Amino acid sequence: MKVGSRLLGNVPSGASEMALAVEIPLPGDATSRTQTPMALLVERAAGGDSAAFEQIMIHSQKRVMAMSWRMLGNEADARDACQEVFLRVYKYLGNFKQDQDFFAWLYRVTINVCRDNLKKREPERLRSFATDAAEEVLEIPSEQADAEKALIYAQRREVMSRAIAGLPFKERASIVLRDIEGFSTEEVARILQSSSSTVRSQISSARRKIREYCLRHLQTEQSR
Repeated sequence: MKVGSRLLGNVPSGASEMALAVEIPLPGDATSRTQTPMALLVERAAGGDSAAFEQIMIHSQKRVMAMSWRMLGNEADARDACQEVFLRVYKYLGNFKQDQDFFAWLYRVTINVCRDNLKKREPERLRSFATDAAEEVLEIPSEQADAEKALIYAQRREVMSRAIAGLPFKERASIVLRDIEGFSTEEVARILQSSSSTVRSQISSARRKIREYCLRHLQTEQSR
């Protein structure tokens, strides 16, 4: 079953477009715990309303695609993961409890799909992972000096991406959700079904490893 293949075909190919947010409630928002239009859509979709499910996809596909891209590092794998996410949502939506936070649940499904995707990869395979900086619009001016600054910026972005790529999966998920997606520590803990203290530890470890990686890269460059 090709859930949302038409919708996914409309996802912009540029990484900067993946960072665009759809105006829908985030995990932990007070509005997401009331009968919002999204909550009503979820209730209808769980009852078998295919049109309601398609609306859910329309309102959430960019977030799922962005998160998948950040976790997996490239468009092809992110699209595959996004497809699988909505297949799982479609399959298990009947088990979703209305008192749960739908978007926290959706992000949790996305994280699980990305984890399964990474397990299928070759151990030595390393790709650049999208970061906050990598998804900003990088305008390269015509002036040579500005273009040179843009090149330096792009190089730093690549180093940061590789630093994130080398993190253990749980630390990567925590740092992406916290520092890139912008969720609070408590929200990240709910999404990952973990404790706030564990998430804080993972984020702290991830930040330290990223700093150390960037420092090693800088020292290597200076020694050349």
